[in-house]
Amino acid sequence: MSRHSESAAGETSGLDDSLPLGRGVRVLAADPNGLLALEKPAQLLSHPNTARDHGKSLLRALYDLDAECYQWEGGADSPAPGRLWLLNRLDSATSGVILGAVDPAVAAAVRREFAAGRVKKTYLALVFGTPRRPRESWTDSLAVERRNGKLRTRDGGNRRATAEAILEKRFSGPQDVSLITLVPGTGRTHQLRVQCARRGLPIVGDKTYGRFRANREFVRITGDKRLFLHCAATSLAYTHNGRTFRFEARAAVPDVFDHPFGKGDAG
Repeated sequence: MSRHSESAAGETSGLDDSLPLGRGVRVLAADPNGLLALEKPAQLLSHPNTARDHGKSLLRALYDLDAECYQWEGGADSPAPGRLWLLNRLDSATSGVILGAVDPAVAAAVRREFAAGRVKKTYLALVFGTPRRPRESWTDSLAVERRNGKLRTRDGGNRRATAEAILEKRFSGPQDVSLITLVPGTGRTHQLRVQCARRGLPIVGDKTYGRFRANREFVRITGDKRLFLHCAATSLAYTHNGRTFRFEARAAVPDVFDHPFGKGDAG
């Protein structure tokens, strides 16, 4: 870390009004250089894939897939046109911290940090079962394929995937579930969902790699159909105009992660 590094997170007041935020989205942190952290609710797209997706995406705006950038016309509060470069993605079913930048140079700098694997992301997941040890290091070789227009991940490929898993708590209730922290060392498609599933710890609500009968029973008991994967924190350092800045953002963990079966269910 440069001795000239400094914290870049700052005031967010007014940003919620100046950005065309999607349903339930809010600004978590911002810095003077134009780096933003947004909180994405579950079931919202990181970006629209078609014109029909604009009402269910992170921003209510047009999206340039090639530039990976949202664009919108100015309004009464901010007459100038706006742009937000999307710096990472979350599956639509996943909630939590997602990063963007309103300055193209900052966007490029942060993307370099992602490409180099120097951005730390911390997730919480509710899983069926319990890890064998309180803390585990996971390493897998995965393959990412496109099936029927959708990306799918499986074992046996040449993409190395690593993660740390930490048991936070077990729950006493009608099903055996646990809350774990996941810190990925790599950023493969659906990595955490596949790594959990292959260890007999499928994430609750995972409709692709999960335990389908257990999912249906969980919904019957709780009424909650979401995927229980949440990006709780993201931190990084990046260089801009010859100076190094540190940036960190946290998203509050939905209460249902701590009490899936109601209060008093922690074991």
